[in-house]
Amino acid sequence: MTKKMILTCMAIGVSVAAMAQVRVGVKGGWNVANISDANSGSVDKSRSVNSFNVGAIADIPLSPILSLQPGVFYTGKGTKLERGESGSLAYFKTTTGPRYIEVPVNLVGKIPVGNDMRIFLGAGPYAAFGVAGKNKWESTVAGAHTSGENNIKWDDDTPFNDGDPNQGYDKYKRFDYGGNLMAGMEFGNFLVSAQYGLGFGKILSGTDNSSDDKGKNRVWSFSVGYLFGGSK
Repeated sequence: MTKKMILTCMAIGVSVAAMAQVRVGVKGGWNVANISDANSGSVDKSRSVNSFNVGAIADIPLSPILSLQPGVFYTGKGTKLERGESGSLAYFKTTTGPRYIEVPVNLVGKIPVGNDMRIFLGAGPYAAFGVAGKNKWESTVAGAHTSGENNIKWDDDTPFNDGDPNQGYDKYKRFDYGGNLMAGMEFGNFLVSAQYGLGFGKILSGTDNSSDDKGKNRVWSFSVGYLFGGSK
C-alpha cells in the first residue's frame, strides 16, 4: 500500500512538474499561398499570393527533446490567375484570398546546438474553418479597364453536419484539413520557423468527384514567435 502511495505521489509530481514547464506564446508571419491545379496536387508557382498568419501556440514537453505544440491561428490562403500583361490591350487577373481559423497540432523534436539554442523539426495535422475572405478581379479589354471584388461565399460543410445542403459551384467548403511539416530554431524564448501546409480536402464546393482531385490548399509559412515562461 505504501509503495502504491509513493508511486502515485511520484506520478503526480512528474505531471505537475511537466505542466509547470508548459509554455504558451504568440506567433505570426508571412504566407506564400497557392491552390493545386492538377490531380497530382502540383501547383503553378506563378499563381502564388502573399498573405499572413497570426495566432497563439503552446509548447508541452513530453521529454527533454520532444514537445507537443498545439495552436490556434488566423491565416490567409488563396491563389491568383493572370492572363496577358498588365497595361496591355487584353489583360485579366483574378485573386482569391480565403481566411481561416486553423488549429494545428504538431509533434516537435528538438536538438540542442548551443547555450539555450535548439534546432527543431516537426509534423502534424491541422483542421481549419473558413471565416472570411474576398475574391478580386480586374480586366482590360481594348483599353477599357474594369475591376471589382466580392466576399467569398462559404457552404455548410463541417464535420458536424450530415450532408451539405448549401453547396454550390460559386462557394468554398468551409472545413479544410491537412498536414504540416515544419523546421526552425529556438533562441531561448524566441523562435523562427518555416512550415509547409499540405491540404487534403478540395476547397471548392460542389466538386465531390473522386476522379478530380484538383483545388487543395498549399501554403508556405515563415514565422517568428515568443514563448512566455522559462526557456527549456
